[in-house]
Amino acid sequence: MKSLHRAWIVAAVALVAIIGAAGFRATPGVMITPLEDEFGWTRGTISLAVSVNLMLYGLCAPFAAALMDRFGMRRVVACALLLVAVGSGLTVYMTASWQLVALWGVLVGLGTGSMALVFAATLTDRWFVRHRGLVTGVLTAGGATGQLVFLPVLAHLAETQGWRWASVTVAAAALAVVPLVWFLIRDTPEEIGLTALGATEPVVRTPARGAAARAVRVLRDAARTRRFWYLAVGFAICGASTNGLVGTHFIPAAHDHGMPETTAASLLAVIGVFDIAGTVFSGWLSDRVDSRILLVVYYALRGLSLLILPRLFAATAEPSMLVFIVFYGLDWVATVPPTVALCRKIFGADGSVVFGWVFASHQVGAAVVATVAGVTRDHLGNYNLAWYGAGALCLLAAVMSSRIVTRVRDRREAGILVG
Repeated sequence: MKSLHRAWIVAAVALVAIIGAAGFRATPGVMITPLEDEFGWTRGTISLAVSVNLMLYGLCAPFAAALMDRFGMRRVVACALLLVAVGSGLTVYMTASWQLVALWGVLVGLGTGSMALVFAATLTDRWFVRHRGLVTGVLTAGGATGQLVFLPVLAHLAETQGWRWASVTVAAAALAVVPLVWFLIRDTPEEIGLTALGATEPVVRTPARGAAARAVRVLRDAARTRRFWYLAVGFAICGASTNGLVGTHFIPAAHDHGMPETTAASLLAVIGVFDIAGTVFSGWLSDRVDSRILLVVYYALRGLSLLILPRLFAATAEPSMLVFIVFYGLDWVATVPPTVALCRKIFGADGSVVFGWVFASHQVGAAVVATVAGVTRDHLGNYNLAWYGAGALCLLAAVMSSRIVTRVRDRREAGILVG
């Protein structure tokens, strides 16, 4: 009987780590109303803290990819989980909105951003040649699904025990994963005398020096091409329409229409369940189908669904809303595997760092829309404008994805930006 390749063990531990860190990503949606009630903070104020978190979550990504090259995945991820645990645990003592920004926004943003999706991209690049797209899909699904599956538990704790118990639970979950990461993850297969799954020979890697300088250099080079901007702006719209809007504001929006928060949280958890199938299938497809085509389909269908969403809200979970939830779950982060594949194909050895910057744009989009949607609700009394605007942006992302060139024959085709 053929023994299990160590790559699968490393990937399994990484999946647990990503899920463990995802818990805090689930808290904003279930804590907006409790924080409003206890402290009297507006949704715009609370959304600002969420936006700082999302922004740092994204901006850390390219530097985290370079740091993983320099110091190794194990050290970076273990430190990231510790930051999440500390930031989440300290929220139980906060009494002012600036503390919310410092803890939710800065500490947890730095911790989750030091893992983010670049962890999955770096791990699959080092440990897998065969099944790379599939494993990328599984790890990506773990992050989004972990975030969403935590929701019913956190919503129940916030409702029955208070929001502080939800924060402590997340801190404990992140802390519990640290030993697994430290003792079971290895930075490269060559470190323990193996080769990547599907590889025919070992790869000699030299630790990179000047992680920050490399991240900036890669951005400078990539930003000279039109292809990078199509990927980055498209992924910014992806973040705006998922983490920024639905992930942050779906629960309070549903509550505005009379739906109990625990019911709305359970609906988001269903998105997480179907996200597993959608993202894993997308990873499988990215090994076989042109990634540009996949992105066009995903963005177009997501845009159309958001244009319909405002008509589906009600005090109970109607069948039409359940259909939306299932569809949105299948499409939630299905964009990640083809985006990773395009970065790797277009930018080669710098693909993971480029994806870090593309992912940074994802979180910038999420951060902007998280605040804009909250302010929109404060001023207009509903979220309708936010839903319609996000739907239109997704259709724009589909158009941009169709224009990405993967094979370059000359400077004009590559879209080199001169001057």
